[in-house]
Amino acid sequence: MAGLNLNDDVPLEIIPEEPPKPPAAVEKLIEEARSALAAQDHGGKRSLSLVVIGHVDAGKSTLMGRLLYELGRVDEKTRIANERGSSKMGKSSFSWAWELDGTQEERERGITMDIALQTLVTTHRVITILDAPGHKDFIPNMISGASQADSALLVVDAAVGEFEAGFDRGGQTREHLLLVRSLGVSQVIVAVNKLDQAGDTVEWSKARYSEIVELLKPFLTQSGFHPSKTRFVPVAAMEGVNLVHSEPVACPLHQWYKGPTVVDLLDTLEPPTRDINAPLRFPISNVFKGLTSGISVSGRVCGGVIVAGERLRIIPGDESATVKAIDSDGDGIPWAGAGSNVNLTLTGVDPISLNIGSVLCRPSQVVPLASTFTARIIVFDIQVPITAGTSVELFHHSRDVPASISRLIAVLDRANGSVVKNKPRVLTKNMSAEVEVSLRSPVYSGPASRALPIPLEPFSTNKEMGRILIRRGGETIGAGRWLESSSRAVDSNR
Repeated sequence: MAGLNLNDDVPLEIIPEEPPKPPAAVEKLIEEARSALAAQDHGGKRSLSLVVIGHVDAGKSTLMGRLLYELGRVDEKTRIANERGSSKMGKSSFSWAWELDGTQEERERGITMDIALQTLVTTHRVITILDAPGHKDFIPNMISGASQADSALLVVDAAVGEFEAGFDRGGQTREHLLLVRSLGVSQVIVAVNKLDQAGDTVEWSKARYSEIVELLKPFLTQSGFHPSKTRFVPVAAMEGVNLVHSEPVACPLHQWYKGPTVVDLLDTLEPPTRDINAPLRFPISNVFKGLTSGISVSGRVCGGVIVAGERLRIIPGDESATVKAIDSDGDGIPWAGAGSNVNLTLTGVDPISLNIGSVLCRPSQVVPLASTFTARIIVFDIQVPITAGTSVELFHHSRDVPASISRLIAVLDRANGSVVKNKPRVLTKNMSAEVEVSLRSPVYSGPASRALPIPLEPFSTNKEMGRILIRRGGETIGAGRWLESSSRAVDSNR
């Protein structure tokens, strides 16, 4: 239960079930939601989510904390409290980051450890911010956040040696970009931070900015980001330079940069097409106690529309729960459509039935389960080849489970997907391949040693539910998409 944030001196009781809305009322709400979402696409502010990524200490949380303050999302009282609190800890330079790094441990260590959610509003967009940890020890949390995002803001440290540490092999700048692209993010803004730092080679140096841009451009293209969907912007997050307003003539940056600010670029991000007519899929990313009563879960709607008052299945398992309320950025809403990051208050369910990685869906459209399946993967820049039987960690949304590459089916042409070689002996870096993946049990013997299936869906049916990441020994070695179940799919209704 510790992983569910439910530990307390008082055990959490089962919240009595509230009567769900009649099917006709639920259907009426769903139709209203679909009509409203369709109208939203043709006018008004459109919504999207953005994951903030980059190497540890690049200034991600500082940039977002300062940006939220400049946009009026952080009041002066909170700013002063964060400034005083960080100074008492001897970490005054982290005061802006405290707005997103809210736990005691994060503030004491001066690093982001889990995903922090905030919302900001620009002229044409409502953006859900997912501030991801940069330290390699917290990559699983970063993956959980990136799987809920439509776009990315990469923050890099311009200081000589610091950028190189993040971009060289093993650095999180490189791995984070590969991860977000593999999880479906196609738009990225690169904020080149700390350009104001003193030093002959950095202080507002156009040459240093251009050097970093030219190093990143080919890697971004190689990673799958189209140049038209990649933008660069110079900033100094601590001082708030070029975040919201263009700098005055007196600012050294103005001498060589007169382009858009961070907010200008955020306002141009294009929300992807939402499949609001697809079957409802809601992977759970966190489970916690509600502020009033009941148990709450957070996550992203990966297809369809969810409405307050309906009864949903929890997969895997045979339990159900009623959606008592839907919360978006502190506001109660009657429904949420595909692409929305929301909290749900659930009733009529034992908390033990709710796990991170479980999927909420309608009883009439249950998500399939699989323990062995075929996937098409891209192998990253690995040193040790992949062979049949290789043990790996499989990541799908917020769930990570032990697995193995049980069979190498074929090497594919990366351009057109045609078979180059059947039954290869090994897979090496940059190969595209079709493989069989089998889940392994974390228990090696006894009655619980059988691997339990997890909710997955073919990529052709639901892109967000069909993407997977593969890691080994603390390194991401590949990414891909689920093609089909290798054995008879597990019937979720049984």
